[in-house]
Amino acid sequence: MSQSYDRGLVEDFGRWREFSAGMWAWVFHKFTGWVLIGYLFTHIAVLSTATVSPTMYTNTLRGLEGLLVVRFLEVGLLAVAVFHILNGVRLLFVDLGVGLQAQDRSFYASMILTGAIVVASVPSFLGGI
Repeated sequence: MSQSYDRGLVEDFGRWREFSAGMWAWVFHKFTGWVLIGYLFTHIAVLSTATVSPTMYTNTLRGLEGLLVVRFLEVGLLAVAVFHILNGVRLLFVDLGVGLQAQDRSFYASMILTGAIVVASVPSFLGGI
């Protein structure tokens, strides 16, 4: 016979306060995965301008790179990609049985490392290098 578990009301939106680091890691990993899938379609749309003409592709890239908001979005994309990669490696180690006792600390370490990489990269992205 299966055991039941009181999951609370479906409408109980205050339950996010009870999330542990593992649940936040899962939520962020799913979110970043969906953002990367969305970016993939945007990337394909921009690359498809190359099939029309090389000058249209070049003009599209120059136009996008000239916008400051696109540079900020690139920083966000970097943050999403770096976190997704680091959390994926963390999950790989957890699945292999390495670091099972330190899952919370490894999640926080991946967050801190992501922040450090993004902060170090901001001048390059915003400076247009």
